[in-house]
Amino acid sequence: MAADPNDSFSRYALALELDKADSRVNAAGELREVIARDPGYVAAYYHLGRILSRLGEMEEARAVYKRGLEAASAARDQRSLSEIQEALAMLD
Repeated sequence: MAADPNDSFSRYALALELDKADSRVNAAGELREVIARDPGYVAAYYHLGRILSRLGEMEEARAVYKRGLEAASAARDQRSLSEIQEALAMLD
């Protein structure tokens, strides 16, 4: 990331590692940054929503999932669309 702070994959991978290390707040921050820099990075929405729900931030998780549905639809990413729909349904 030091070489290219706009590298979505590196920032996304860092967020997943932070989540594995139980540093969910930091992981969420990195995923928010991925989405801010690259709104079409669909996988970030699913993982951010999942982390937020585990942190008890249900309303924000719903909002992230809904934005993720829009991004997945725009990208025609059926797999991510289904995953996000399932995750959103589990919150409701």
